[in-house]
Amino acid sequence: MIFDRRRFISALAGVAAALAFAVPAWAQTAGKDYTLISPAQPTENPAKIEVLEFFSYGCPHCADLQPLLSAWVAKQGPDVVVKKVPVSFGRVAWSNIARLYYALEITGDLARLDGEVFRAVHQQRVNLFDEKSIMEWVARNGVDPKKFAEAFNSFGINSKVRRGDQLTQAYKIEGVPALTIDGKYLVGGKNFDEMLANADKLIAKARAEKAGKKY
Repeated sequence: MIFDRRRFISALAGVAAALAFAVPAWAQTAGKDYTLISPAQPTENPAKIEVLEFFSYGCPHCADLQPLLSAWVAKQGPDVVVKKVPVSFGRVAWSNIARLYYALEITGDLARLDGEVFRAVHQQRVNLFDEKSIMEWVARNGVDPKKFAEAFNSFGINSKVRRGDQLTQAYKIEGVPALTIDGKYLVGGKNFDEMLANADKLIAKARAEKAGKKY
């Protein structure tokens, strides 16, 4: 029998393709595509797949990710809940802009100004790291100054900032932006596109786990 090298390579390629299609969509490598969170953290609603984005308005990489992440979030199914966690890493400046995030959430201006805060800090070079500058900026951008000031200095917001720092430590977050899936997986990736692709696969993995599927 004559060995046909081209036919042999073609057959191998076919086998490889078949195996690729046999691999589940959530197949990934721990330590490369994701890191296991140990111990796993509880989520607010076990019936949902919880995605946390740890970020800071002061982080330029978070600013770059924001439009991509917003588009990604819009594509998620009803069983996925995405929440943002502003971090401070013990920095007073970052603690102030974490309070800015939560205060905008309370006044109802977050959806309108979330991207604008990133643009102000990283493109327009506006100082939004102290209370006075923050108050002046929100007033210029149509936020009720009295309502915002009450929220910004409230006990509730201080509690949320502390809770964010506690979550940062519990999830062992060492840098931002960082995505976690269902309290179990810290998403990896060499770039934002790969990170979001890995997040999709981990969501599929979490969905299979909730359905009791074996893999």
